[in-house]
Amino acid sequence: MPGPRSIVRLPPQVRPPFRVFVSGVPQREGEDYLVEDGFLVFPGRELRKDRVSGWRWFLGAWGVGTYRQDDSVDVQYELDGRPLVAEGLEIELGP
Repeated sequence: MPGPRSIVRLPPQVRPPFRVFVSGVPQREGEDYLVEDGFLVFPGRELRKDRVSGWRWFLGAWGVGTYRQDDSVDVQYELDGRPLVAEGLEIELGP
């Protein structure tokens, strides 16, 4: 049975070459992720985007910290010679 994997849809304007970062850390194609049909696939990794519930927000307002995994996937690319960054791309768990 295959392990966990995370999938991120590339924005349509992103074309190679591009650079991928997870929570600010550079990733290497073929080692950390694969590119498949307009998606970034992170095999063996379960990336998570933290969503703050009302209860956790309430606790935070009183100075009580709760911490969970909160990954962010960013892609640095060029469009018409201009450097751009697609930030905080949506992370999905793959089959």
